[in-house]
Amino acid sequence: MLRIAICDDEPRELDILCEYIKEYLNIQPWDAVVKTFSHPDNLLTAIETESFHVYILDIVMPMHSGLELGQSIRRISREAQIVYITTEPGYALDAYAVNPLHYLIKPVEKQALFSTLELAFSKVDFGREITVTVKNKKGLRTLSADQIAFCEYKNHAVRYTLINGEQVETTTLACGFAEHIAPLLRDARFLSPHVSFALNMSRVEKLTREGFYLRDGDFVPVSARQYSTVRNAYLNYRLSREE
Repeated sequence: MLRIAICDDEPRELDILCEYIKEYLNIQPWDAVVKTFSHPDNLLTAIETESFHVYILDIVMPMHSGLELGQSIRRISREAQIVYITTEPGYALDAYAVNPLHYLIKPVEKQALFSTLELAFSKVDFGREITVTVKNKKGLRTLSADQIAFCEYKNHAVRYTLINGEQVETTTLACGFAEHIAPLLRDARFLSPHVSFALNMSRVEKLTREGFYLRDGDFVPVSARQYSTVRNAYLNYRLSREE
């Protein structure tokens, strides 16, 4: 399912954009969720616990500009499609520092937005959206890599901690932990710093010799023998986000 976020501090402009996007979705075969944000802080809070495929951002907003907002999004996702909208064409050059898909001038023309949405949706690679299917006491549940902060193997089961704070625990595994998390480790954001843990590096606040401190306060240990390898992998990940 496509997930679209719109952020504009002008209520009328936000309503128009939302109306246009919903109109486009009504005539196209896309299953999508659209969420609107009237303040950049609200979107920054939202992306702590959920992700979007397409972001439509006003550039001139209070507290955090759309450019700063785009930089925060890029630190989390290089694949997200960012579209900027503004009344100020002079910001276009600065906007391209975060590699946006397109730049639309207000008032946004419906057909121009429709063309941009078509391009944005065509670039969303659902094939790269990695998921893991786990069996728990309630049955089977599929978790997107985007949802997972980290997981821990203990007593032959795996407990997943999601970025919204929810915990999902598997029943007893029929295989080893390494085999179980192999699909997850195909996602460039994930790393196994310890024989019993795997984590999403986009959630990391800092790394010490003892382990990773995550943004929500959780801690994931690093094996002493693997520290240099883990540190290098994490640094490479961070550098790739800044390119």
